[in-house]
Amino acid sequence: MIRSKYFFLVTFLLLFSYLNSYSNGVGVVNASTGIYLKLTGTSISASVEMQVSVTKSQQLFYNNLGSDKTVAYAFPLPEGASSTELRWKLNGVWHIAPISPSPQDTNLPGGTMNVNLRNYLGARPLFFSIPEQVKRDSLLIVQVTYVQLLKYDFGNVFYDYPNDYRLIQNQTIESQELAFNLSSQRTIDSIRLVSLNPLTSLTNNGNTATVISNQYSAIPSVNYKIKYSLNLNELGLYSYSTRIPDSQLPDTLGGFFLFIAEPNPGSTANIINKVFTLILDRSGSMSGTKIIQAKNAAAYIVNNLNPGDKFNIVDFETNVYSFRNRHVPYSVQTRDSALTYIQNISASGSTNISGAYSTAVPHFNAANDSTANIIIFLTDGLPTVGITQTTQLLAHVRNLILTTETKIFLYSFGIGTDVDQQLLTLMSSQNNGFAEFLLNDQVEERITNFYRRIKNPVLLSPSVSFSSSYINNVYPNPLQNLYIGQQMIVSGRYTESGPVTVTLSGRAFNQPVTYNYGLNRIDTPDVRYQFLTKIWAKQKIENLLILYYSLNPISPEAIALKQQIIDLSIAYGVISPFTSFGTPTHVNTEGNENVNETELNFSGNYKLLGNYPNPFNPSTNIRFFVNNKFLGNAIVKIFNSAGQLVDLISISVNGKGYYSIKWDASKLSSGVYFYAIEFGDEILFSKMLYLK
Repeated sequence: MIRSKYFFLVTFLLLFSYLNSYSNGVGVVNASTGIYLKLTGTSISASVEMQVSVTKSQQLFYNNLGSDKTVAYAFPLPEGASSTELRWKLNGVWHIAPISPSPQDTNLPGGTMNVNLRNYLGARPLFFSIPEQVKRDSLLIVQVTYVQLLKYDFGNVFYDYPNDYRLIQNQTIESQELAFNLSSQRTIDSIRLVSLNPLTSLTNNGNTATVISNQYSAIPSVNYKIKYSLNLNELGLYSYSTRIPDSQLPDTLGGFFLFIAEPNPGSTANIINKVFTLILDRSGSMSGTKIIQAKNAAAYIVNNLNPGDKFNIVDFETNVYSFRNRHVPYSVQTRDSALTYIQNISASGSTNISGAYSTAVPHFNAANDSTANIIIFLTDGLPTVGITQTTQLLAHVRNLILTTETKIFLYSFGIGTDVDQQLLTLMSSQNNGFAEFLLNDQVEERITNFYRRIKNPVLLSPSVSFSSSYINNVYPNPLQNLYIGQQMIVSGRYTESGPVTVTLSGRAFNQPVTYNYGLNRIDTPDVRYQFLTKIWAKQKIENLLILYYSLNPISPEAIALKQQIIDLSIAYGVISPFTSFGTPTHVNTEGNENVNETELNFSGNYKLLGNYPNPFNPSTNIRFFVNNKFLGNAIVKIFNSAGQLVDLISISVNGKGYYSIKWDASKLSSGVYFYAIEFGDEILFSKMLYLK
């Protein structure tokens, strides 16, 4: 059996998935015995555009262990997030880790992780070995950047950064700082810090908002949770685009666009009825907390079906059982009978996945495409009875579904670390759905929230088309069903600018439905939307991974796809299962320190070194490095969050070297600002935060 050794194929493409952030990174000295560098400070900066979040998480560590130490940095990367940069500062020098064409090294000092560290890091940790020893009584600063699509639910958006570090270190640290900056074309009705962290400041002017939380000399024991609400009367399509000069791109595919679509479904009378089956693993490994939570989730689903829905429950171990031998209409009587059936489920036996599908899928023979035909599959283990080989099991499930001559949407949920992630991912992606992977204690919450999101379907089998032929590489492909209160996020490329009509098509009640929207493709760089390159690359990589894992890994097609993923990952700076942060480039970015030019080893003519300090009040130093013989003036343009030019500065450039220019914002209001540095042939972009 071919098994995936990566924890990467989780909920990706999957605009409806929970994107739970995890906590601060760990400086691991001995993973087995739990010896770590002391965490002394944390700083989290999140820049959010509508629902696209770019987070920079920085930790300050102190080596108080009495001798020089070899250290590996481990960061619990959020589910659904893609890391885009890792850098660290040691002995006064910043180092940037380029992306390497090889999987990350998961070996840690001291060997196997202890239970607390393993639970803390979760399913998808990011590992990076600091190449130099950290000297005794010295500081190590590590910063990791990642991009993610935040969870959206009926106008509410959630940003979650668990800051509870007590599994690693239950001690006071000097500082805990969070700066959350939100921009939105859609009106921000409200924003609040839901958690009990101290609120330093909060602003909301309708299209931009900030939340600042600072705490000093305290134990990091409270998770950061922010909730904001977007106006529910402003539904439709919101688009973003930017055209970066070809000289700065690794391809010739053109500009970048992204749109977020949420059609107005009209009245709830337009909700499509469901034909629904829950397939529940009740094998022996599900005993304890898992089976209790799974039963609670099943009861929630049964209690929240819609009038007009039909449903069934299939539960399996070595043997397979069924609530009814067909789908039954939802009523008070069938609901109560199903709840009693669920209550009597207990865990024992082996894992007969093929048998479960052999029982469940034929029930859909009586369904048709006028309904949303949905399977939710819940398991915590590998198949051990019946068909156990991955390729054969996939073919078995696919043939069963094809025999029904009905389109079925299959969503899989794997619990714990023993599931076959490749099997569940392919099983779902081949049958119009997706897979999510949960920790043991997340079952009830994740399943019930997922069901709430798919409860009311309004558009099935959606597709997107454009009035212009100059649009290419659109992802995800295929699109997922659209449900009331949910959205789809689509990115792509374009080679010609100008307005274009976007047509979103699908089925409702077995009838074609279309929505038409306008999208503008600009012909110039927009500094606010630099994140579009990362989101597009992330979505394309995820699409290619599904294709790759459906092939024999030694086939020429798979080898070519793998190389394409590696090339895309390196070119756009988005980590994939086949790439990692590798041998560093040394970069010194402190504004008051000299830069050793020989340490700036990068391809390209110019490199932006950011602004320091950031956040700032009222001035900051904007810094960059020139890697050629450019002579002339570089123009620094400053924009506010609305894209309006607020300042323009010229700086003389005399060839290769480090440059810094001070910008004073004392006459302006607090908030997010963007800056562009123009060299004539290239433009560099970034953003900064001014806090009075």
